[in-house]
Amino acid sequence: MRLDHDPETEWFRAEVRRFLEGHRPAVKTQHRSGVRAPDPEDIPALRKWTAQLFEAGYLGSDWPTEWGGTGRADPVRATVVAEEMARSRVPSPLGTGLLAAAALIHFGTQEQKQRYLPGIRSGREIWCQLFSEPGAGSDLASLTTRAQRDGGYFVVDGQKVWTTNGQHAQLGFLLARTDSGAPRHAGISAFVLDMTSPGVVVRPLREITGTSDFNEVFFDGVRIPVGNVIAEVNRGWEVATMSLVHERSGAGAGGITMLRAVGDAVALAASLRRRGRPALSDGALRQELGRLYAAARISMRLGQFHLSRALDGTADAADAPLAKIFYSETNLALVDLGLALQGTESLLTEDDPDAIAEGWWQDAFLYARAFTIAGGTNDVLRNLIAERALGLPKEPRGV
Repeated sequence: MRLDHDPETEWFRAEVRRFLEGHRPAVKTQHRSGVRAPDPEDIPALRKWTAQLFEAGYLGSDWPTEWGGTGRADPVRATVVAEEMARSRVPSPLGTGLLAAAALIHFGTQEQKQRYLPGIRSGREIWCQLFSEPGAGSDLASLTTRAQRDGGYFVVDGQKVWTTNGQHAQLGFLLARTDSGAPRHAGISAFVLDMTSPGVVVRPLREITGTSDFNEVFFDGVRIPVGNVIAEVNRGWEVATMSLVHERSGAGAGGITMLRAVGDAVALAASLRRRGRPALSDGALRQELGRLYAAARISMRLGQFHLSRALDGTADAADAPLAKIFYSETNLALVDLGLALQGTESLLTEDDPDAIAEGWWQDAFLYARAFTIAGGTNDVLRNLIAERALGLPKEPRGV
């Protein structure tokens, strides 16, 4: 797949760039790296931003016409939007409404669509994703949060973790086990959860960045109406898998973010002096910057290659893991270099007025390790590549 040099695609790309520059919200979140929860005072602006992206057709264009879309999927345009948002460093849509919308559009009842889709488009209702658990992150199928039928309700007990925006969300896209006797993937159901329900406790986790982007969420006898099941009971794995496929539209966007960061690193090296000369005059540093630039380009193309194969029906089990591992480890090396260039000034933070680039490099360095864990730890993904893509013997368990 090529996303450049096609006149129509490039015209659309230019249109998206103009829109993003003309409507960019002034919020603190956009100056931080990674997937971050907003400061409370920025939420009104981000609600408006989310609604503007939908209204312009840059989000939700593939939704059915009755819900504001065109009814036609255009993965190339969706990828262009994701890439340009990464290049412009504008905030992402607020919450995980797009993930929930994909599940609702494909599996939801008419009543569920009518109740929830307008709130996603307007940014009025913030969603969070309630999938990962303390013992079920990289291996989501091992989740243990239970949902037991009690008349017209399911009663939920358990815990989720790493829930972005959980402290701000009104609604949650929840996976819970409804049949403990079924095979792991077959006994899971998907629910819409009202986050204000009695028994739901959200505890923000303060990370090494100093911010609270993730949360623990506890469920103690939480009652969810049967009408909030998405699709049939025990089809949650299918619902979750299908909705996650829609995240592929961002393939390559991480590489573009890194390309811009490499440019920032070059500018930083040119502005700093070492032994009376610009740091950029050091040949070894220039070689390392060149290596990182090449790796960022490869990361972008790997993401696009993964998307292309997925759309063509020729995806391999190694495609997504390879792209994720390569991106996360290149990104870590890049922000490490950005900090090393600053010397003792790397100890400053975003709250210090003398911090270079408002402390972006420090925040990015602290967050970068999360990319090697989120979406499956890199070690687990390497095992997946070995076993599922290369057909190597499985790693011995319990030895």
